[in-house]
Amino acid sequence: MNGKKLQQMAAKCAEGLPGSVLEHPFGPEWDLHKVRGKVFMLMTDVTGEPMVILKAAPDEAAALREQHAEITPGYHMNKKHWITLHGDGSLDRGLVEELVTDSYLLVVAKLPRAQQPVDPTAFSR
Repeated sequence: MNGKKLQQMAAKCAEGLPGSVLEHPFGPEWDLHKVRGKVFMLMTDVTGEPMVILKAAPDEAAALREQHAEITPGYHMNKKHWITLHGDGSLDRGLVEELVTDSYLLVVAKLPRAQQPVDPTAFSR
C-alpha cells in the first residue's frame, strides 16, 4: 500500500474511536489525533514520504520493528514508546487498524478513569 493510502486508512480508523479529535497545532503539514487532549497518532509527509506515528508498548514496538521493514522507531518521538509506519511495503489494513487502536488504548489507559471515553480493558475493535 502506498503512503497516502496508509494515512487515509489510519485516519479513518482514528476518526471512529470514541473521543478522538483531529488537531493541527503545528500547521497543516501535521495531523495530530488526540483523545482527551493526549496525542495517540501523528501523520505527516514533511520528509517527502507520508508516515503515521503511533504509540506502542516498548516490547511490542521492538518486535514490530524486527518483523516489518515498514515499521521504524518513532519519527521525532521517544524511540522506545513510538513507532513510525511507512507505506512502502506490505502492511495490511488489519494490522494498521490494530496498531492505531492499540495506540489509542495505551493513551486512554493512562487517563483518569472519569476522563476515559471507553474502558481500555474491555474495548473491542
